[in-house]
Amino acid sequence: MRLDKYLKVSRIIKRRTVANDAASGQRVSVNGRVVKPAYDVKVGDVIEIAFGERVLKVKVLAVPEHVRKEEAAALYEVLESQ
Repeated sequence: MRLDKYLKVSRIIKRRTVANDAASGQRVSVNGRVVKPAYDVKVGDVIEIAFGERVLKVKVLAVPEHVRKEEAAALYEVLESQ
C-alpha cells in the first residue's frame, strides 16, 4: 500500500492529500530514509513523521486496504511521540 494511503487508512493523518503533501515535503521517513508518497509500506516498517516541532514514530503492524475507525489504532504501535 502507498505511504500516503496508509497514513490515511490508519488515521495517523486525516486526509490523503495532507499525507501526500507531508511526504512530498520530506517530513516523512521510513526506516531512517526520507521517502516519497508512493513508497510501498510493509509490516515492520518504522515511520517517522515531523509535525512542526513534534515528531511521531510508529511501527507498522498491519497493512489492510480498508479498516473501520474503531480498529484503525491496531494498525500501528507508537514507539515515540515528542
